[in-house]
Amino acid sequence: MTLTTWAGNLTYHHDRLHRPSTVDELQELVARSRRIRALGTRHSFNHLADTEHDLVQLHGLPAEVVIDPDARTATVSAGARYGTVAEELHRQGWALHNLASLPHISVGGAVSTGTHGSGSANLSSAVAGLDLVAADGGLRSLRRGDDELAGSVVGLGALGVVARVVLDIEPTYDVAQEVHLDLPWEAVLSDLDAVTGSADSVSLFTDWTGPAVQQVWRKTRLPRGGTYRPRADLFGARPAPGPVHPLPGIDPVNCTEQLGVPGPWHDRLPHFRLAFTPSNGDELQSEYLVPREHAVAAIEEMRSLGSLVAPLLQVSEVRTVSADDLWLSSAYGGDRVGLHLTWQSRQPEVESVLPAIEAALYPLGARPHWGKLFHAVDGAASWERWRDFQDLVQRSDPDRKFGNRFLEEAGVYHRAAR
Repeated sequence: MTLTTWAGNLTYHHDRLHRPSTVDELQELVARSRRIRALGTRHSFNHLADTEHDLVQLHGLPAEVVIDPDARTATVSAGARYGTVAEELHRQGWALHNLASLPHISVGGAVSTGTHGSGSANLSSAVAGLDLVAADGGLRSLRRGDDELAGSVVGLGALGVVARVVLDIEPTYDVAQEVHLDLPWEAVLSDLDAVTGSADSVSLFTDWTGPAVQQVWRKTRLPRGGTYRPRADLFGARPAPGPVHPLPGIDPVNCTEQLGVPGPWHDRLPHFRLAFTPSNGDELQSEYLVPREHAVAAIEEMRSLGSLVAPLLQVSEVRTVSADDLWLSSAYGGDRVGLHLTWQSRQPEVESVLPAIEAALYPLGARPHWGKLFHAVDGAASWERWRDFQDLVQRSDPDRKFGNRFLEEAGVYHRAAR
């Protein structure tokens, strides 16, 4: 069976594909496998989840959302989609602190790669616990307070197969979303904090050319049933006259409701509706996350590369990410600004410009998104807890049952090979 990434840019090399329907079946599968990797919803653009041996999909695991109201947590299957979990949480009066721009992605895949979501709070930072199938097939339960949890959440699949995720929850709330057009770059560069702090979630959509950011998407939290007054002016940008899509010329029918109309959090935090095909599909993606203090310099670097990247872009998105303490998170140790690039499906040409982008951004402390396209990464230089993560991998999986070429090339393993 041919299986590709969501964008169809890469084909998986597995010998066998498994779809267990229970955690017990998953444990038995892991125990008898020589090499195994877990696959989420395939919204990845590189070979992070690839293997030449056993590949396991988790969407067949029980889909219950088990809420502990006293602890304010919900335990969900790692294979569940965020949008599905969100609908059930909202039905019971609860919410998550953030959602991905695409609600179609799996919880386990998103947190394991450090996906941050549409708002500032990293999705992974809501993880209060993991149930992880280890190399011997045993089930390890890590909870907040355990020494290894912070190193295991953004685990890249190197520590085992995540079966269940425990998420922090809060009472449900509403969000109002509005879009402004043509924000002058001068306003962004002179006071980035004011622009990105003008709502609870702010995304700037640009192609890095011209005098203005083409679109600014702003999401504002409200009490359930609260009202919202749309903003007439935004630092020189004007309100969009109607719903828009981030990509010029695309029908916004698959985008979440705009124009400042309040609605449930799960219908506004994503950029795209769960009921529609995610985003544009025919695309590639990269993302680099720079320290907040270097964000203006990074934006200026990207603008200087505009003539190089714009011909290959569909659109680029700039958004903030709050600090967390997860060892391999893009936001470990400090607030970040993400520079996201949605490329046309021209992979050789895209890969040819990535070194120039990295040469400009890595000296500013940029880190790549683990699930997207990048040219190279120096883990030890980019993450302070990199060697601790290597040690954790060595203790957890000394025979590299969960290993693959991506992890080897990224330097996840100690040099002394087994």
